[in-house]
Amino acid sequence: MITPVSRRLIAVCALGTALGALTACGTSQQSRAPRPTTSPHAAATPGLASPSPSHTPLTPSRPPTLAPGPAGLTPVFRNAPRTAGKTVALTFDADMTADQGGRAAAGEHFDNPGLITALRTLKVPATVFMTGRWAEEYPDQARSIGRDPLFEIANHSYSHYAFTGDCYGLPTVPEDRMRADVERAYTAFRKAGVPDAMPYFRFPGGCYDRRALRAVSGTGVTAVQWDVVSGDAFATDANAVAQQVLQGVKPGSVVVMHCTRSAAPTTEQVVRTVVPELRRRGYRLVKVSELIGTAGARR
Repeated sequence: MITPVSRRLIAVCALGTALGALTACGTSQQSRAPRPTTSPHAAATPGLASPSPSHTPLTPSRPPTLAPGPAGLTPVFRNAPRTAGKTVALTFDADMTADQGGRAAAGEHFDNPGLITALRTLKVPATVFMTGRWAEEYPDQARSIGRDPLFEIANHSYSHYAFTGDCYGLPTVPEDRMRADVERAYTAFRKAGVPDAMPYFRFPGGCYDRRALRAVSGTGVTAVQWDVVSGDAFATDANAVAQQVLQGVKPGSVVVMHCTRSAAPTTEQVVRTVVPELRRRGYRLVKVSELIGTAGARR
């Protein structure tokens, strides 16, 4: 016989079950929380730590970085271990040098909103290595990219001046200004409204030496290179670029491309060709932070 007390107990249990199911559903739909506003050199990773059974407060975790190299030099990451699964990171350099403001004012496009739209349409996680000068020129786009959970923004210097003496004809940054140039980029990101740029740095032109690694070591960044050159810079044949990418990709690869219409006009079409084919081959597209996390990184 079911007494009135029993009926109340059954009702409470049913309500608890329903609330539990609702909570689980909410958790799966909100797996990414807004990033906290912290120092760019101690940036938090997207999302928050899972709650413990005791319901302790949620705490942000740091993005994975590599340990410093010998003598404390800035560590350099090129690709993840080939045995860590069929993952690949597409990265895009948003280049603009400090002295190109006049060209932008005259109508040259250093942005590529069509590319960003294609990445969103295809749901491609990506890492954008942005110069501070680009963020100043296109603050609305920088903010939109930086606040989209699909993307992460990393540092490509403020000026896009070279950190070595001979780098594709780029002007050079004096050694005593290298660290300041990196930090100035993070300042530009914050002013543009980017909530939390990642502690990753790509040398302009990919050019660096021991002196440059030592100069930026105090910023706490991991330098990110690549193992697949797309060849999209100044290319006019999208199919040739796509084939170069597809032929070069291996598990754990980092592909370098560009987010600059004037200097890389084919990149949007390259992405629309490459992404479906990589997925057909079983690759999972990820951000650089995920690859670094598989490479013995620290958090």
